[in-house]
Amino acid sequence: MKMEEMLSFLRELEEHNDRDWFHAHEEGYRRATAAFEQLVGELNLALHRGDPEIPLAAPKTLTFKLMRDTRFSRDKSPYNPSFRAHIGPKGKLPVPVGYYLFLRPGGRSFLGGGLFADMFRDATTLVRDAIAAQGERWGEILDAPDFRAHFTVGGSALKNVPRGYDPDHPQAQYLKNKSWYLEYPLGDEQLLAPDFVDFAADLFLKMRPFGAFLNEALAPFEMPSR
Repeated sequence: MKMEEMLSFLRELEEHNDRDWFHAHEEGYRRATAAFEQLVGELNLALHRGDPEIPLAAPKTLTFKLMRDTRFSRDKSPYNPSFRAHIGPKGKLPVPVGYYLFLRPGGRSFLGGGLFADMFRDATTLVRDAIAAQGERWGEILDAPDFRAHFTVGGSALKNVPRGYDPDHPQAQYLKNKSWYLEYPLGDEQLLAPDFVDFAADLFLKMRPFGAFLNEALAPFEMPSR
């Protein structure tokens, strides 16, 4: 695995984020992309062994493009200088939730899991209903020592518990959420360690009870058609 090659390319892309530079360095892009796909393939295999819900898939189908859609953005930079992949039960679809790898040099990388998307109202309602109905189980997952030692639940949230839910519920703070996710930050030195794949797979699998709760709640959800 050529992690330094990936990070070096991303550093240069961030510094020269324009199409002319990118086209002049397509060979470097191809090498870095091949290295990232190799990494994703190794992680996919390790996660498949530890989580039977994760199928084996072609790495290319699990990764996201560097090219940005700038049509509705003030930032017209054409590329996102990061390598990203989602390894889930249905590949890179955000639901069912899976394991998210985000690589960006300078200590901005992380291992993620959970429901990041907050634009699917039906998904938000399903998870809220599950937390309201199974608050004790949700609390046990979050209070497990191995979970608390590594993760804090993040997500966009309302100021108040929404109508229809008990504002005094023991898990009221999570009923405010519109999304529920985990991010484990990574320094560049961790990425460059020879055992990074094993380390990352182990951390990802610590998220498994959290993801399983969300996916049980999200079972009736259907991704909207484009």
